[in-house]
Amino acid sequence: MNRKILIADDLHPLFKEEAEKLGFECNDQPLISREETLNIISNYCGLVIRTKFQVDKDVIDAGCNLKFIARAGAGMDNVNEEYARSKGIICINAPKGNRDAVAEHAIAMLLSLMNNLFKANQEIRKGIWDREGNRGWELKGKTIGIIGYGNTGQSFARKLSGFEVDVIAYDKYKTGFSDAYAKEVSMEQIVKHADVLSLHIPLTRETQQLVSDEYLFHFKKPIFFLNTSRGEIVNTQAILNNIKLGKILGAGLDVLEVEKFPSLAEQVWFKVLADNEKVILSPHIAGWTFESYRRISEVLAEKLKVFSSTF
Repeated sequence: MNRKILIADDLHPLFKEEAEKLGFECNDQPLISREETLNIISNYCGLVIRTKFQVDKDVIDAGCNLKFIARAGAGMDNVNEEYARSKGIICINAPKGNRDAVAEHAIAMLLSLMNNLFKANQEIRKGIWDREGNRGWELKGKTIGIIGYGNTGQSFARKLSGFEVDVIAYDKYKTGFSDAYAKEVSMEQIVKHADVLSLHIPLTRETQQLVSDEYLFHFKKPIFFLNTSRGEIVNTQAILNNIKLGKILGAGLDVLEVEKFPSLAEQVWFKVLADNEKVILSPHIAGWTFESYRRISEVLAEKLKVFSSTF
């Protein structure tokens, strides 16, 4: 019986150690290309990947002996889950592995925006001492609106609990989820009350370009905006438009609809985005800490144990 796993991305060695205890043979190839993977994937029952390439129909068809695909992270948008499952392939991910990392990163971005830390730091380094121009906002008493109350949304709410804020959350696919950290509300209530809007939703056909000029038009108060989910959910030009209109007071973007250079620099909105003092950017690292690197492998290994005996 085939018990070989191809690890096609950078993964903490704990996953390999635990998989081998279960009787699997792991080929750890963090530098392997998509083309090289296509040539050898038929020899494996499992494929483990992070973000290196799309596990699309071609890869799945080439993997004629695949029993599972494991995504080392929260989202599954680079795996054609529907097609994989139609072939009887189990798809697993690790949303619990980086939920705390994402939540902490979102809070760091929010506090930096509200206190003008990026702008003030840059000005002092240029010899500018401007106290009034960098007067900040306190988080206490604000209403935080969370879109998506899954693993990262819940973690974000828990970590906000010490800031004396009101946390409200909307999730289109869940009901009855109010808890000690957030109150379930309608989207209309988010739009009416939020001082901060934070996205914690997956990229799907439904959520792609969800945040647009029209979407932001309905918010009743100026907001601080955070996106640590997926870049394609947000229309970047709409963020810039609404900063200019004063509807967005600051934006923390860990993800963008186009990522990595040189492609990012070629976008018509990139220079304006990069020069905007009301925007804080990070290179899709919210969920990528030293701790989450290990924890993601722990979660995947635990899931592998559950179904490994079935084949």
